[in-house]
Amino acid sequence: MVPAARHSASQPQIVYRTPPAAERQIYSAHRIAAVIATLADERIAAAPALAGSGIEAAQLADPATRVSYRQIETVFRNALRLSKDPAVALRAGQRMHITSYGMYGYAILSSPTTADAIAFGVKYHRTTGSVVDMAFSLENGEVVYTYDPLLWPDPTHELYRFAMEFALTSHLAGIRGMFGKAPRPLRVSLAYAAPPHARAYREMLRCRVLFGQRSNQMALDAAWLDRPMPLADPITHAACRDLCEQNLGELNAGITLASDIRSLLILHPGRFPSAEAMAEQLAMHPRALRRRLDAESTSYRRLLAEVRSRLAIEYLRRTRMTNDEIAARLGYSDAANFRRAFTAWTGRHPSDFRIG
Repeated sequence: MVPAARHSASQPQIVYRTPPAAERQIYSAHRIAAVIATLADERIAAAPALAGSGIEAAQLADPATRVSYRQIETVFRNALRLSKDPAVALRAGQRMHITSYGMYGYAILSSPTTADAIAFGVKYHRTTGSVVDMAFSLENGEVVYTYDPLLWPDPTHELYRFAMEFALTSHLAGIRGMFGKAPRPLRVSLAYAAPPHARAYREMLRCRVLFGQRSNQMALDAAWLDRPMPLADPITHAACRDLCEQNLGELNAGITLASDIRSLLILHPGRFPSAEAMAEQLAMHPRALRRRLDAESTSYRRLLAEVRSRLAIEYLRRTRMTNDEIAARLGYSDAANFRRAFTAWTGRHPSDFRIG
């Protein structure tokens, strides 16, 4: 996982992790299968739900099937278009059992302690094709999970909300699989406005839900950490952990040039190098860099705009920095140029992303 971008003590720390390569078909199809099964409850056939994904319904039952984030995104979009149930993502996430995750799930089940299971789950969650990045901390007697949708940085976007809904209920379903009964969250905080079906959140999550917050979090009583793991087994855990470590290595080994460039760009907010300087840093000729990025269907200018856009959204949501300060951090001469660029990226004004 890419290190968090760090800033001076005078500014709040912003966490930005590069998104995964969206086209790599390396993840199991369980998330797609869960959405298709949920749509079937509404008598929506698999064919229109899978339209544009390149996946046939029969492939979902094949354990060898591997899918990409782009295919997952396509099915999520189809579900939003086809379903008449606004809580379809919440319901689909409930179908994700702990064993749906293969060796990752069995490694969690066989962990020595609950704390070990949590740490393992967070470390290796990207190997499963998770639609969110996940972290956890211990704060004032609470276990606090923090989530960030991987491909959709805009909290006002419907896919951002869909990913969060799916992640919340699937996470609780996974915890339930560990113990037979999931602990009731103390609260859930979400970075977007309350949707029309906000009541469904409270019914399914069974806790207080706060919308329009600075981050996406779920808090649990830390006493949960004292629960024994009923299926702890050191031999099984070691075997499953080794396989997950191998998967993580393969995932990192497949990092593209675009991913490398994103990682380097976020380390230098406000001092973004030119394409030529980046090529020199990567020990490449500028023409070779352009050809490689062309082959990955992107460009240095597009990557720079993506990183600036994501960082801008984080600054607007999580700090009280002025537009002038954000413009300076992103390498713009003034706030007006930043506002124009931001509107071109998102179709919205920076003030639309301010909280409070």
